Amino acid sequence: MAKKQKAKDKTDLKDESLDVEETLEEDSIEEEIDSSDEESEKNQNAEDKIKDLEEALLRSRAELDNAFKRNTADIEKAHKYGVEKLLNELLPVVDNLEHALNNFSKDSTKEDRQGVELTLKSFESALDKFGIRPIYPINECFDPIKHEAVMTSKDPKKENNEIENIFQRGWELHDRVVRPARVSVIKN
Repeated sequence: MAKKQKAKDKTDLKDESLDVEETLEEDSIEEEIDSSDEESEKNQNAEDKIKDLEEALLRSRAELDNAFKRNTADIEKAHKYGVEKLLNELLPVVDNLEHALNNFSKDSTKEDRQGVELTLKSFESALDKFGIRPIYPINECFDPIKHEAVMTSKDPKKENNEIENIFQRGWELHDRVVRPARVSVIKN
């Protein structure tokens, strides 16, 4: 009987050791699952951070590219329209030369008149080299962007909004109106 008892105790010990091994295996499996969950969360967080950083990088590259394009456009405009202030100062000189041509007295010599004409022509050709062109609206319709109506008049032979008379030429710099032409307009 003692042998049976010893055998029974041995089987009980084996069963207990098996139970302990099973619980240890289950604990290690749970730890592995927990650690793999933690690793997958860490991987997911790392992937999210990488995506956020990539998006931030793309945004900063786009902002830098846009700033470069804006600066390039600003530089081009400065080169293109940089002479606008100078033009505004020189336009009265051109106007005075035109008035001088129109108001020569009968006593003045032909050479004086030709000298002023040549001066005006050379002045206008110099302006033309920089993209400055006169607005001289002969037989055009009134355009409020290019023309300034100084007065209106009636003429049944002409159409409404047709320019009748030009008092002062306008000027434009590369399609930008610097000074509109002063005109009288037909209103029937």
